[in-house]
Amino acid sequence: MSGCIPFYQRHHRHYDRSYRSREARSAAGSYQSGSGSASVGGLGASSYPGPDRSRLGSVLDRAKPTYLAVDKENHIIGYVVPIFRGSQEFASGLSDTQQARLTESSASMARRDLFTCGLEMERSELSTRKEAVRESAQRVSMSKRIHDHEEHHKRMNEDSLMHAPEFVIKPRSHTVWEKQCVRLHCTVTGWPDPRVVWYKNNVCIDPLAQPGKYKVEGSYNVHSLEISRCDFDDTAQYRVSAMNAKGEQSAFASIVVKRFKGEVDESLPSPRQGLVSEYGVNFKTHIVDKFGVSFGREGETMSLGCTVIIYPALQRYQPEIQWYRDDVLLTPSNWTHMHWSGDRATLTLTHLNKEDEGLYTLRVTTKSGYETYSAYVFVRDGDAEVEGAPGAPLDVRCLDANKDYVIVTWKQPAVDGGSSILGYFVDRCEVGTKHWVQCNDTPVKFARLPVTGLVEGRSYSFRVRAVNHSGMSRPSRASEPVAAMDAADRARMRGTSAPWTGQIIVTEEEPAEGVVPGRPRELEVTEATKNYVVLSWKPPGERGHEGIMYYVEKCVSGTDSWQRVNTEIPVRSPRFALFDLAEGKSYSFRVRCCNSAGVGEPSDPTEATTVGDKLDIPSAPGRVVPTRNTDTSVVVSWEASRDAKDLVGYYIEASVAGSNTWEPCNNKPVKGTRFICHGLTTGETYVIRVRAVNAAGLSGFSPESEPVQVKAAIASPVPPHGISVLECVRDSMVLAWKQPGSVGGADVTGYFVDYCQVTDGVPGRWHEANVKSVSERAYRVCDLKENRKYQFQVRAANMAGVGIPSLPSDVFLCEEWTIAVPGPPHDLQITEVRGNSLVLLWKPPVYQGRDAVNGFYADVKEAEAPAEAWKGVNDKATGERFMKMEGLEEGRSYVFRVRAQNKAGVGKASEATEPTLTQTKAGTKEIAVEVDDDGVISLNFECCELTPDSKFVWSKNYEEITSDARMALQTQGNKSRGTFLAPAEEDVGIYSCAVTHTDGASSSFHLSEHELKRLLELSHAHKFPIIPLKSELAVELQEKGRVRFWLQAENMSANGKVDYIFNDNALSQGEKYKMNFDKNTGVIEMIMESLTPADEGTFTFQLQDGKATNQSSLVLIGDVFKDLQKESEFQRKEWFRKQGPHFVEYLGYEVTPECCVILKCKVGNIKKDTVALWSKDGREIKSDEHLSFTEGVLKLEIAQRCAEAGGKVDDVTWRRLKISKKDAGVYGIVLKDDRGKDSSTLNLTDQGFKDLMNHVFRVIANSSTPLKITSTDEGIRLYTFVSYYNDLLQVTWHYKDSAIAFSDRIKSGVVGEQLWLQIKEPTEKDTGKYAIEFNDGQGGLRRTVELAGQGFDDAFAEFQRLKAAAIAERSRARVAGGLPDMVTIQEGKALNLTCNISGDPVPEVTWLKNDREMVSDDHYVLRFQSGKFASFTVTTVNASDSGKYSILVKNKYGTESGEFTIVVTKGTGDVGGASYYTDADGNVVFGPDTPTERRNAAVTGRKIQKRKDPDVLQVPPTGRRNSEAGEAAERMEMKVQAKEQKEDKKEGKMAKTGKTEQKTEKEGKAEKKEPRTETEGKTEQRVKVTGGGDGEKGDHPDPGAGPSSSSSPA
Repeated sequence: MSGCIPFYQRHHRHYDRSYRSREARSAAGSYQSGSGSASVGGLGASSYPGPDRSRLGSVLDRAKPTYLAVDKENHIIGYVVPIFRGSQEFASGLSDTQQARLTESSASMARRDLFTCGLEMERSELSTRKEAVRESAQRVSMSKRIHDHEEHHKRMNEDSLMHAPEFVIKPRSHTVWEKQCVRLHCTVTGWPDPRVVWYKNNVCIDPLAQPGKYKVEGSYNVHSLEISRCDFDDTAQYRVSAMNAKGEQSAFASIVVKRFKGEVDESLPSPRQGLVSEYGVNFKTHIVDKFGVSFGREGETMSLGCTVIIYPALQRYQPEIQWYRDDVLLTPSNWTHMHWSGDRATLTLTHLNKEDEGLYTLRVTTKSGYETYSAYVFVRDGDAEVEGAPGAPLDVRCLDANKDYVIVTWKQPAVDGGSSILGYFVDRCEVGTKHWVQCNDTPVKFARLPVTGLVEGRSYSFRVRAVNHSGMSRPSRASEPVAAMDAADRARMRGTSAPWTGQIIVTEEEPAEGVVPGRPRELEVTEATKNYVVLSWKPPGERGHEGIMYYVEKCVSGTDSWQRVNTEIPVRSPRFALFDLAEGKSYSFRVRCCNSAGVGEPSDPTEATTVGDKLDIPSAPGRVVPTRNTDTSVVVSWEASRDAKDLVGYYIEASVAGSNTWEPCNNKPVKGTRFICHGLTTGETYVIRVRAVNAAGLSGFSPESEPVQVKAAIASPVPPHGISVLECVRDSMVLAWKQPGSVGGADVTGYFVDYCQVTDGVPGRWHEANVKSVSERAYRVCDLKENRKYQFQVRAANMAGVGIPSLPSDVFLCEEWTIAVPGPPHDLQITEVRGNSLVLLWKPPVYQGRDAVNGFYADVKEAEAPAEAWKGVNDKATGERFMKMEGLEEGRSYVFRVRAQNKAGVGKASEATEPTLTQTKAGTKEIAVEVDDDGVISLNFECCELTPDSKFVWSKNYEEITSDARMALQTQGNKSRGTFLAPAEEDVGIYSCAVTHTDGASSSFHLSEHELKRLLELSHAHKFPIIPLKSELAVELQEKGRVRFWLQAENMSANGKVDYIFNDNALSQGEKYKMNFDKNTGVIEMIMESLTPADEGTFTFQLQDGKATNQSSLVLIGDVFKDLQKESEFQRKEWFRKQGPHFVEYLGYEVTPECCVILKCKVGNIKKDTVALWSKDGREIKSDEHLSFTEGVLKLEIAQRCAEAGGKVDDVTWRRLKISKKDAGVYGIVLKDDRGKDSSTLNLTDQGFKDLMNHVFRVIANSSTPLKITSTDEGIRLYTFVSYYNDLLQVTWHYKDSAIAFSDRIKSGVVGEQLWLQIKEPTEKDTGKYAIEFNDGQGGLRRTVELAGQGFDDAFAEFQRLKAAAIAERSRARVAGGLPDMVTIQEGKALNLTCNISGDPVPEVTWLKNDREMVSDDHYVLRFQSGKFASFTVTTVNASDSGKYSILVKNKYGTESGEFTIVVTKGTGDVGGASYYTDADGNVVFGPDTPTERRNAAVTGRKIQKRKDPDVLQVPPTGRRNSEAGEAAERMEMKVQAKEQKEDKKEGKMAKTGKTEQKTEKEGKAEKKEPRTETEGKTEQRVKVTGGGDGEKGDHPDPGAGPSSSSSPA
């Protein structure tokens, strides 16, 4: 039962069973022997039938039947129920027929064995699978040990700047159902950031190989692997590997995929329903993914878990899972939670206390036996609330609870905080409350205290605190609740009565009423300390009906004076604790009983008892002996304390030797005299001491142990393996074998070979082949007999002893080899293992064959690949005995073999190596080449896994260097150095260094001829150094035209110096030359104020620093010197210019998004008196009001010059005057004050003005809106808006990437800021891509739109609609004009009104008076002539003609009406209003009110149509309109206005007459948004008629018609 031993002890032979208690060892031994025999028997009977079982035949089969149904893979899928034919047949076991059949079958056993091959193969496969599961569990355990080992060494060698990867949070194992998704998380730190790779069963996971199956993510050091839709194949061990330049770390997690109940393959037979029977099943249990030795702190939560694999896996089978702590079974509680998920057992300690420290054991029990695993859990003290305070007490328990008191016990803490503990305080808390009450006023040193003052029947919990001079400790864990009542009362309250047994139990008779109680019995002192004494007695036989109480009395020895102790409070329980006794005095005690009948006689007094501690502090333990155990633990044993009473246990402390700083190894006392101290630092030396503890206190410390170094214990090596024959002659054989897998912590000193002769397959007696050990792994065994068969075994030895022998080898025949080819090579070794490469070493074969060996071939295959998968590494034989294998896949296991060849051919292959995993281990170092300052070349190797027994072994071409003639070797600490004494060509080769007693730490360096040449050149440079220069000698110009020569050296000491040379002449510090050398930065400079022709030549700086030298020169001659001199003079002049006001940036221009051109320049060094004068073409610009100066920038807006002419210009004018050809010219600006002046000019003529306008055009183009499509009544219009339009802007319209040739049907134009293209009467041929291109002198800007598809269809439909609306608008009936709003006329006059009528077809005309239709008669003459003129005539006006009149015209396109009102008056004279005049034909015309106004009136007034009728008054038409096509008319009106604006732009001035205000773009848009109503724009007209003739006057105000007009009478 290897699982009984913790993994950190299982591999060491010195481990003994004293780690457990005597009872546990006895139980474990008996259980193992019983289960072991049962397992062997069960296994032999059911799984591995041998020859004996075969001979038994069907008798054994019937005696041990199996009812399991299995599939092809031996998975149990159900059960077979046998059908019994009769009970009589089975009464005797076998019937007569079966007995005869058994006899017959005995003769045919051999024939039947021929047909059982298939069954045997299945059984063999089952056995192989079980072995694979066992090996997998062992590999998981070993991987965990390796991981812990690497973690430890990583922390030991952590670099302050760079460190290897470390898993802060490791991935957690999961158990999931089939078809679910699972995600593994981990958090990794490391610098540089590590690269993370996930593996499944050591095979790298490639998410791209199976898209959708795996998803690997990583950010902010958090990495995850997500597996989608898990199936059975996903059950595996997963590994995450993090690697950077400092090393590699790995973490492991297991995933188990389970299938839902009832989900089985349809191809398999259905299992039997109902309960599962385990009859006939032999279970194999493996515990993997185990928890290790764990460390926690008080208050934390800790989980311990193991994965349990039970084979075969039966549904609904539940093993028994039990957890133990120190061999005590744990049960679920507030402090311990247990969980079983079906394959993983977990124990959670919810709130750690020191009581939780101990050896935890998981026990998994099945019907076939049990398996256990154990590991220790250490709990450290939590942080003290007061610095220097002791640790908390532990293991608080309640003893001897009764009505009057409870005895509380505890264990002292291991940590006293640096000063001795003064005592302890006990607190109590009533169950159901959270209020703690201190029970003792002064601290007690004894770890027991009777607590009194309790309320009978109530339950209490207790806790303890320790105190020293620094303060109070944290409280201990509260005890289990206990009730303050007698044991008998407590038993009665449990309420469980014994069952009837048929017996009559006779009890004492009932107490008599009114009887004084008798004397108490058996009074004794059960416990006595210096603080209290505990008495115990039995109640009297005679007590009466009622309950009794007790009085306790004391008496000082030597006197007869008895004093009652509890006068006020009688005692109810037969136990009592007395306090306040004088220490050192002797007392006797007695007890009296009392009830209502009186006080009884006292009991017999006790013997004299001296007040003091009966329990003494134990003596110090004896000699302490530490022993090496593992890399982080030692085994400590000691001599027990002598004559110790009631010993609680021992505390162990450890200290690094020489530090005198002691740390506790355990915080819970251990009872044995042997303990394993964990958590120690590998390689450190410790001393150990022990002290004992009981209730009286802690003993003194034992003597300190001898120093012990923490490292793995030394054990004898494990057996070698792989024994093979290298050569065979008549009487001897040469054997070879592989080295042991574990050497036990010490070098193998030699090997011993044994042999035995095999006769007829039976091995004989073993004999020793060598008495003296051999160091090589090959040995010739002599004195053998020819043609005899032999077996061999080998044992390895080290300083710990000789190990057990290996398994016997195969049987070899001793006969002389006569083959021509060589024998197999041997002693294959693998070194320098990396992620994709390794080095294979071997030794040549012992048997050479007919000719000498002339080369070797190496073969490789994956470890799990079949035998036919071997493939050669080299096509051409190599003469070396080593080979570097490259191109291997990382994370895979490989095996290798070697074959030798001679002239006869290739010989037999060697034994294959052990599987090797190609993986770069964390902390792996490579050999580094260094060349020091003296030019010495050396190879350096550093090993982080160094152990005290490790040695550096240097080799050249993999042969150890033993001579120091060419290379001197030196080792210091964990570094080794090989120095070349005289490097030459004979030193070329492969140098390697291997470190013994490590996990294969090794590296190599190939010193080739090219590399040797490079190193020799570097060595020469170090011997004869040159000062390195960051920059060569250079020249630059500084302020005021100064010339600076400078260079910068990389490294120069304070003793470095510089010589300045010009044309081989040394220069010195002076007025002309100023030198400076900054040794901190290495900058060397020389400054000259100016250059003269005499300074033409070569400048040189010569540097010297110790033996290192260098120089740099600069040649300044010819044009190079002249250009530098010219630039220096220019810089000098510039410096003087900048002493006054000057231009930092010369005059330039800027075009704003509003297309305003602004001239600007940046100036510097100005003051308040500085004046800026602008000019154009030499003429000063006086518009200072527009000058601005902000942050050293002067600006002038060109277009604002037009304001100089005076007069107010509106916004439209400003936009038109922003830039034009008139603004071309040469602009200049002058800055001046008393310090000087500076000027700048800008030429904006010819090309300059063209470039400016192109810039403006570019701004206009960028402001253009996307090309849009709209429809008109004429066709389809494409348009875009710009922020500003300039007449000089060149625009090209394109159709299908070709310029459009304009015609009457396709036209373009500009309206305001709108550029449009009009397509009249569009057709399908007009569809396509249209573009407008703005020319800005560069690439231009093009806006495009696609007129096709649905866009064209919608535009064409809208055009058709607008066209029809326009036709309807033109053809609808209209009242064109001629009707006034009101006519005032005298009676007797004639009135004639005429208006124009239009419409196609000719409309119908109807006259209405007061909304009633009129009919033409003599009084009212209604005429409609030529379809155009409608007249209304009143022959003689009378008073009844006053009223409201209207004309209604109508055709199919619409209806319109005109209204007017006639007012008839009787008087004469001017009634006010506008005057009217009659022309020669008698028609009325309107004019100004006065003759003067008539003379001043404009001659462009509106013409009035003349009529011949002298009585007709003709008025302009202003009647209301009811239009159905108002929108079309509005668009036509806008179109007319746009044409007028275009004409105004071309003429360059506004019209003198009929001037109208142009609407802006925004106003135009507003008009589109708000169409006119019927009455919009209507002008009120009023006509007053007072009589005929020249003297008549009329009034006609018409504000919308402009200035009024007049004419003289005809």
